[in-house]
Amino acid sequence: MPESKSRKKPAAPSPAVAPREDAPNPPWFVPTFLGLLVLGLVWVVTTYLTSGAWPIPPLGSWNLAVGFGFILVGFGMTMRWR
Repeated sequence: MPESKSRKKPAAPSPAVAPREDAPNPPWFVPTFLGLLVLGLVWVVTTYLTSGAWPIPPLGSWNLAVGFGFILVGFGMTMRWR
């Protein structure tokens, strides 16, 4: 069985790149995402306990979507937390 040809010279190492240091989050970041998570949780629990009659009665069951929206935005913010 024929042998494969080996490389004639080793591959050149890539230039060393200094790791980028991320700037810290602003001071309002953590309270904002925690507030959104808690607000979303309270919104969903309130909607379940009042059968959609509160916090915004015309929305009905869509109040759940609003609560989960707050939770998703808060969770999305946790992905950027440094």
